[in-house]
Amino acid sequence: MRIGELARRAGVSTRALRYYEQQGLLPARRSTNGYREYDESDLKLVSEIRSLITVGFTLEDARPFVECLRAGNDAGSACPESVEVYRRKLAEIDEQIHTLLGRRAEVAAQLADACPGCALRTGGTK
Repeated sequence: MRIGELARRAGVSTRALRYYEQQGLLPARRSTNGYREYDESDLKLVSEIRSLITVGFTLEDARPFVECLRAGNDAGSACPESVEVYRRKLAEIDEQIHTLLGRRAEVAAQLADACPGCALRTGGTK
């Protein structure tokens, strides 16, 4: 398939596909007329990249998953390097949560000082 079809089927722009190619995540095979040619395995690579980006991974984070798929595994998470990226990302998220909870406690304390009778709402911004 050509780049436009891959972009349509993967739900990304052709520009994104060219960028993935530039970053070494998506192989670019060329036909005799110079057009990029892709197959179903490339669709799987792009889908893996997009699903990781959607939940906050970077393109560099996605690299081990792509390499795992390219090595013939059914899932990008089947390799130890991918599992390590998951662990690192969870640790980052845990640290962000810890930081946000600390900030929340500080803002709640400031609100209590500024408005002793104000009720502190939890669970949203209504």
